[in-house]
Amino acid sequence: MEATAKKTKRSVLKREKRDAKKEAAKTGAVKARLTNVPTSPRKMRLVADLIRGVRVNQALNILKYEPKVGAEKIEKLLLSAISNWSAKNSEQKLEEADLFVKDIFVDGGRILKRLRPAPQGRAHRIRKRSNHVTLVVDSLKNVGTEVKSTEKETK
Repeated sequence: MEATAKKTKRSVLKREKRDAKKEAAKTGAVKARLTNVPTSPRKMRLVADLIRGVRVNQALNILKYEPKVGAEKIEKLLLSAISNWSAKNSEQKLEEADLFVKDIFVDGGRILKRLRPAPQGRAHRIRKRSNHVTLVVDSLKNVGTEVKSTEKETK
């Protein structure tokens, strides 16, 4: 008779896959989220575009001296992401890790709708927008890609 190979159950395969994902997530990139920020997503994206792909120290300097509305909140979010990374990778030193902003994106949040009185008894709708910011920080040693620098190369 043929020796039949015992099939593993689908639940066992799912559990193994889930455990493998958890092991892979113990080191590497770290996310930090900021939800329901009461500024327009368009204004926040202007600030987010300044630090995308930049090293963390340089990004903190950019945000510290940026006069735009969302810079202070993104700076605080970046500091939170750095502390999340140091908690997750306690065996590595922060100075040697060479962290950079891997990804940052701004999504629209809920919109509060208000009414403003208008002439002849009418009313105009005012939309007070909010947004959600997601910031991903990773080490250059893990990625191995080139990070853009603001310094101009001399020819």
